[in-house]
Order: sequence, then structure tokens, then C-alpha cells
Amino acid sequence: MKRMFVAWLLITGVLSADAQKPLTPEQMWKLGRVTGLGLSRDENYLIYSVSTPDLATNTSSRKLYYMATSGGESVEIPNTDSFFVNPKISRDGKYLISDKPVSLFKVTGADNYPDLPKSNVYIYNSLNYRHWDTWEDGKFDHVFLTPIVNGVPDTRNAKDIMGSQPFDCPQKPFGDDGDYIWHPDGKHIVYVTKPKAGTDYALSTNTDLFEYDITTGKTVNLTEKNKGYDVSPSFHKSGTLAWLRMKTDGYESDKQDIMVSDGKTEVNLTAGRDDIHVESFQWSKRGDSIFFIAPIQGTLQLFRVNNTLITKSPAVISQITSGDFDITGIIAEKGHTLFVSRTDFNHATELYKVDLGTGSCKQFTSVNNAAYGNIAMCTFAKKMVTTTDNQQMLVWVIYPPGFDASKKYSTLLYCQGGPQVPLTQFYSFRWNFQLMASKGYIIVAPCRRGMPGFGTKWNEAVSKDWGGQVIKDYLSAIDAVSKEPYVDKNRLGCVGASFGGFSVFALEGQHEGRFKTFISHDGVFDFRSEYGTTDEMFFENWEKGGPYWDKNNAAAQRSFGQSPSNFVDKWNTPILIFQGGHDYRVPIEQGQQAFQAAQLKGIKSRFIYLPEENHWVLSAQNALVWQREFFKWLDETLK
Repeated sequence: MKRMFVAWLLITGVLSADAQKPLTPEQMWKLGRVTGLGLSRDENYLIYSVSTPDLATNTSSRKLYYMATSGGESVEIPNTDSFFVNPKISRDGKYLISDKPVSLFKVTGADNYPDLPKSNVYIYNSLNYRHWDTWEDGKFDHVFLTPIVNGVPDTRNAKDIMGSQPFDCPQKPFGDDGDYIWHPDGKHIVYVTKPKAGTDYALSTNTDLFEYDITTGKTVNLTEKNKGYDVSPSFHKSGTLAWLRMKTDGYESDKQDIMVSDGKTEVNLTAGRDDIHVESFQWSKRGDSIFFIAPIQGTLQLFRVNNTLITKSPAVISQITSGDFDITGIIAEKGHTLFVSRTDFNHATELYKVDLGTGSCKQFTSVNNAAYGNIAMCTFAKKMVTTTDNQQMLVWVIYPPGFDASKKYSTLLYCQGGPQVPLTQFYSFRWNFQLMASKGYIIVAPCRRGMPGFGTKWNEAVSKDWGGQVIKDYLSAIDAVSKEPYVDKNRLGCVGASFGGFSVFALEGQHEGRFKTFISHDGVFDFRSEYGTTDEMFFENWEKGGPYWDKNNAAAQRSFGQSPSNFVDKWNTPILIFQGGHDYRVPIEQGQQAFQAAQLKGIKSRFIYLPEENHWVLSAQNALVWQREFFKWLDETLK
């Protein structure tokens, strides 16, 4: 069986390589980025957008299209106004809900001292003084209720339904206008906010759903009893509310379930499946079930669960799709078909039609098909590896186009971020497996401890033990794949970002000569300084077990003892370090300290600073510099 598989890789790889060329960073950044927006009012058309980066101007353009749900040619449109009903307008057309920032606190020197308008000073009395990539300025996003008079919003009489509370809706940093919605009765608004401010905000994940009555002006906390996340509210037209919930305060990667409530009874629909961590969901038209996406065994798949409030029967979860691809978004339901977005290691997002009876997928949009005609595809395989504690771990192995099993290849161990983020068939415009493999590398991507899709116990095993079993899992993965004759054991590299960047720093001190080079992006190097400078303290307290100064806390003391900075004496391998200047999740001193340690030890090292980037790289030209330096370093140290 193994010989047949290698022969298949060889044949398919050679055939594709003859007709196509390996992917380049420049080609990748010309691909259109497709987003499904929904069905038109008459449900005859699917509306979607395509964003395309412009490298010359360092910007991105966005175009809108519609296509008949039966298929055919796409048609460009100037806007979606004539296709969609504005969901932010009440059912009776009398009100509009929107959000805008409200200034509540004096933060700057000029705010506090009007006679010093040219001062450049920020004054803080609590934590949460900066978040993700932005310094707090005393403004909070609030939801406004605006009367519509003769078809025009009367902004002069807009009402801030959140009052003077120093809370945000949409939630920062990733919330959007889906954080506030109308009840189908047109008389109530449900919105998401974390009812905490300052240091309390930084220490907690306790986000709630609030319902505002536009008739009485009263607000009720619908989820006060739950102390973890309550987010993503969505009403069925019948009035039943669904949302996503995590139960534990301070634990951002707790099992995420779908909740439903009819105002009297509240039910957790997905509690019965230990391996289900819901990413997103959408009501079925009838309201008797909910579609959702969840990671499962190294992919993201489409599932369905019945709404027990209607069916009056126990919740039953059924998996609709399966295969080596990711279902990344649910767009709309029509008849027996669900429109979704889909990716895999070789393909960026396109829209697909899923047959709800069979689970089969049919491609609907073909935005990037012409480009793919000139790009050689990679082959990949799943490998089950036995870990040091005798568990079975799924490892993705991605092979270069034109893979030849008789040759030897440089090989990269990829370390996933998170830490509790699934490693699936994603298509990234930075950590792109197809691009790495197209440069001639085999990629080893283990679904190590701390990833959803393999059960709660597996997912939780990374917390308070960053330097423990998860590091052994990485080494088990690279050791297992290195036994293959086509892997050059003398040319192994290790790369990763965020928790993956931490993993790179940790492995630099523990790899015992396995790797010839390392690349870390925005990785945690020193646990103490990270604890003292990162923005979300609930994450640090949960993952590390508490503060480093608590000498009686065994979990915390063990965690801080695993800091990569404690093992720099064992560093001896070339390392490239990327660091974003606006990354307040893993602040700049983490990359600086790692680079300084490598330099002072005389290790070949390079520090690449991106002043305007946050935890990611969003600018097209910055991203291309990133790609070029990434592969330049590998050419210098691994080829």
C-alpha cells in the first residue's frame, strides 16, 4: 500500500509539473478573495464579493457580483441595495440600528488639560490601556437607535441604547454589525457586550447578550447566569434565539456550543458531543434545525443539529460533508442545497453548493480557476503518528509539485498558532503550505495537543503546559516523517507564528541537533515579560495558571519554568525572527529579546521588524517582503 501511494504521488506530481509552474508569492497575491454575501430577495441570485490586492498601490479593490443560483455567468453590480433587505432596519421600517464611537473618558493630555492642546500624552488608571493593535483613547463603540422619517434616518434624534456605560458593541477587536440584531417583532434589539471595563475587562471573557426594549427603554441581560462567552446571536423568524456559548470565565478556548432559547426554555444543542467545538452556525429556513461548522479530524466540516424546542426530541448531530477540504462559511439555504465557502491546501476560497441529502459539493464560483490553470498543485497525505504517551496524532504531510520519491527533500516542521486553533485544510496568504511546497520543501504539519476536533481532553492538554507534551508531539511528528527515504535529515527546518513562534523558540533549546534552521513570527520568548505587557490577561492567567510571583501556585511555577528564555544556553542554530510593531498580543520585546539573545551568543540570526503590522501581516507589499525574506533565509540556511 505504501509503495502504491508513493508511486501515485510520483505520477500525479510529474504530470502536473509538466503543464504548470510552481506557485510564487506574486501569483498568490493576485488571487481573488471571495466572500459569499447571501441570496437576493427573490432567492434567484447569490451575491458575492471579490477583493483583489493591488501590489503597485499597496491597496485592495473590491467588486460585487451576482450569479443565478442555478449557475451561469456572473454579473458585476455597483452595490447590493436593490438585492438585499437591510437587516438593520426594523420590520415595520420605523427604525435603523447602527454603531458609532462615543467618547466617555479623558485619556490624552489635551483632554485633561485643554490649555495644552499640542501635548502628546496618554494617561491611564487601569489595564486594557491597549488592545490587539490599538491604544485606548477613551472612546467606546455603542449601538444607536435612529428613527426613520419619510424614508430617511433622522440622525438628530438617534438614541444611544447603551447609555454612558464604558462597554463596546461591536466587540473589539474582531466584532462587526452582527453583534447587534433585531428581534423579529421589531420591538427589541439584542446586542453583545462584555459588561466590564479597565482591569476587569482584561481579566475576563464574560461576554453577555443584552435585550433592549424600544418601547420601555429597559435593558435585560439574557445570559447573566453564564460566566463565559455568549456571542453570535441569531433569531429565527419564529422568534427563537440561537447563539454560541463557552461556559468558563477566562478560558477563551473552552468548548463552544450552540444554545437556543424561546424566552422560557434554554437548551444546549451540542453539549452531547465531546469532539464538537462550533466555529459558526446558521438557522435552517424551517427553524427545526441549525447548520454549523466544526473542526473534525484535521478538517472543517458542515454539520446539522435538530432544534429540540421544535422537534421535542433529543438533539442529534449529523455530519453533512466529509473530505480533505475545509467548509469555511455558511452563506444561504435554498431548497435541498446549502451555499458555502470552501478551501483546501491548493485552493483559496471559492463558493460551493452542498447537496443536503448526499453531502456532495459542487463548485459554484470559479474566480481563480484561470490562475490555477498555470499553477502546479501539491499532493498531500494524512499520517498517523504515535506520540511519546502512546496516543495517535494526525499529521498532514504536503509534498512539492512534481514530487519524486527517489530524491531527497529539505523538510519544514510547521508549528500552528493558537494554541487551541485547529490545523485544517486552510488556505493562508502568509503561512501557505502550497507556496512552501512549491519552493521544493516537504511540509510536516502535526495536529498536536491543544487542537479542537479530537475531543476536549486533547484540546485542553496544552493549557498550563506549553513546554510539555506539545513539544514532544512536534518532535514525534518530525521524527516519524524523517524516517521516509525522501526526507533529508540533514536539511530540516522549523517555522511558526504566535504559539507556533513560541514553539520555534522552545524547540531551539530542545531539538538536540534535529533542525538546521528556525523561523519565528510574533512568538512568545519570555513568559515573565509577556505576562507584564500583553493585552488580554485572562488568557495569560488561564494558560499559565496564574502570575509568576505566586510562589505557592505549582501550576504557575511549572508554566513559567517552561519559558524559552530559560533555555537560551542550549541555543546554537540559525534563527530568523519577524515582529510586528503594533502587536500588543505578543508585544515587540518578545522578538527583540530573542534576537538579542541569539546575537549575543554569536548565532546567525536576523530580525525583521514590521512597524505598522499587528499580530498578522495585512499590507500587500509588506507581505511580499515577508515572503521573500522567509524563503531567502531558507535558501541561506537549509538548501
